[in-house]
Amino acid sequence: MKKIIRLISAATVIAMALCLASCGTFGKEGPETSIVKAVIVKQLDHASLDEISAAIESQLRSEAAGAGIVIDVETVSGQNDPTVIKQLAEQAIAKNADVIIPIATMAAQICASSAENTGIPVIYAAISDPYGAGLTGLDRVYGTSDALNTDTILRMLFSADSSVSKVGILYSLSETNSEVPVTDAKAILDGKGIPYTEATAETPDEVRAAVSLLISENVDAVFTPTDNVIMASELAIYEDLIDAGIPHYAGADSFVRNGAFATCGVNYTDLGRKTGELAFEAALNPEISFGSDFYLMDGGIITVNTETAAALGIDYSSFSEIGEVVEVTTTED
Repeated sequence: MKKIIRLISAATVIAMALCLASCGTFGKEGPETSIVKAVIVKQLDHASLDEISAAIESQLRSEAAGAGIVIDVETVSGQNDPTVIKQLAEQAIAKNADVIIPIATMAAQICASSAENTGIPVIYAAISDPYGAGLTGLDRVYGTSDALNTDTILRMLFSADSSVSKVGILYSLSETNSEVPVTDAKAILDGKGIPYTEATAETPDEVRAAVSLLISENVDAVFTPTDNVIMASELAIYEDLIDAGIPHYAGADSFVRNGAFATCGVNYTDLGRKTGELAFEAALNPEISFGSDFYLMDGGIITVNTETAAALGIDYSSFSEIGEVVEVTTTED
């Protein structure tokens, strides 16, 4: 009897092994119903982050279709509130997400901290300064950087108007990604002997008040890095700047599509696609090593709002000597 039981047990083990071998290693189910669960956590809603999240989702679905895998993608917004973002990260963990994809610095920091001991990879998007944000050297944390070339943007500023004698710097103190470009801008302006006025804001009302301050200070141009707080209010301030004859040089093309004058930076659709590609790889293989601290996106694309340029009477033809120029008009997306 014992021999028969041992034979049955051995057969059972073999059957289970064959079953497990046929199931694959990805997702939560077998090959016919393999599912990857991805949660995209936007820090807040605005044109740049919406563009990135749409591109991430599209790339994830494309990657899954190519691999014959069913993918469940959920996109949520933290409304720029750290408490809400933490709740969203914890919900993603509770749902056994295969990958969490935070967009923007605060969201990435909170999601990385929340998922630290879960084994869930966190693949962030659009972090201007991953080192300064403490997002390097972490287990299963990786992503894309849209680090701003401040020198190029200020070169554009003086190329369009060599008579600029005072610059406004508009940003949010809560945006970690604004720290390095603001410091760089000050250093460049100090080196040229050009005075500047700083104005900071944390809410839409404060952004409008900060712009009013810069206008009253008679600045000749305004510089803003890739700052999510300011970006969220661009549609509310661009006409005031145009009426005052002040061009707004910003850190992303989404600002320009919402009325700012010009930028030089990365293409956020391309950044979203790359992030989606990395996220899908990490979802299938959480232990994957990408071989670097983060993926730095190529910049060098100059985006100009032709309607704003015409309203300000600015000739931007010299920009073509600095980089590839893309012309856009104002939209409210």
